[in-house]
Amino acid sequence: MIPFNVPCVVGGEEKLIQEALTQSKLSGNGPFGKKCTDWLENYLGCERAFLTPSCTAALEMAALLTEAGPEDEVIMPSYTFVSTANAFALRGADIRFVDIDPSTMNIDPVQIEQAITERTKAIVVVHYAGVSCEMDEIMRLADERDIWVVEDAAQALTSHYKGKPLGTFGHLSAFSFHETKNYVCGEGGALIINHSPFIERAEMIQEKGTNRAQFARGMVDKYTWRDIGSSYLLSELNAAYLYKQFEQIDTINESRLRAWNFYKELLKEVMAIDGMEGPVIPEEANHNAHMFYLKCRDGEERSELMNFLKEHDVIAVPHYVPLHSSYAGQVYGMFAGEDRFTTQDSERILRLPLYYGITEEDVRYVVKRIQLFYQA
Repeated sequence: MIPFNVPCVVGGEEKLIQEALTQSKLSGNGPFGKKCTDWLENYLGCERAFLTPSCTAALEMAALLTEAGPEDEVIMPSYTFVSTANAFALRGADIRFVDIDPSTMNIDPVQIEQAITERTKAIVVVHYAGVSCEMDEIMRLADERDIWVVEDAAQALTSHYKGKPLGTFGHLSAFSFHETKNYVCGEGGALIINHSPFIERAEMIQEKGTNRAQFARGMVDKYTWRDIGSSYLLSELNAAYLYKQFEQIDTINESRLRAWNFYKELLKEVMAIDGMEGPVIPEEANHNAHMFYLKCRDGEERSELMNFLKEHDVIAVPHYVPLHSSYAGQVYGMFAGEDRFTTQDSERILRLPLYYGITEEDVRYVVKRIQLFYQA
């Protein structure tokens, strides 16, 4: 069986976890947490990085920092994971879902502009499959109207737009280290701050609304409850695992990009079939090989291909069901504009096995089965 995903293990994670076990601190913001945030801040060139228990938690912190509430609207793609919307729905904001650019499955800046109203508090962009949204245009729209921009970069660490790392364009961004991502620690995430006035409040929100960070730096003689917040901390054991992944990030990238490029080369004829499509990487984008997918000609063909592959011991999977079509999506939001591509293209996508260490032989096997399906 060729699985869709295998959580990344590069070797050496156990040694760092054992090292963490010898320390006097296993909760968040310990030595390994500091190593990870230092690495992120150095790599990204951001103002601050905060490790969180998940990307979901990072998005919730972002929603709190933007102060989106019941009088506000937040624009985002419908084609995304529920956490993108949940973070802001929890604060009472109205979600305005907009259509995507079908070439990348990313939010369409034209649709963003048409959805902006006097109530728009934030725009949340999602870099689907680690491929950049059109950040120059999106930031221009936001800057002209004083709207916060949050990058849901869950899939996008080490991807770039015009040479600049994703996660460094918006005022805030969120990364995921869930086991399905390129760089993992089981469950984990990071909040990235590119707007320095957010830093002091982010420290309090992460520590249950207290000024514990100031206490740890000796700035106050005791810490107290100062703001709303929660326990948005990643444990030292997770951070130790994650730091080893950061140390080997080039090795992980090379493995995934090699497999991604191999899929692209071997599937040229399939993707040339009328009505079929594969991933599109815009000229200004450098991606991290998070995902390789095919767009079948329709949903029925996708189901048939997925079942055919499963019969031949290959697990390929669809992706998001558009949020605006869900029960909660209709309660907490609405689709702004016309759904020309979101539903149609979401029903066509089939993601192929791709993970650190997948062999050339396995990629060839997957491709051969796909070719047999279309020959038949």
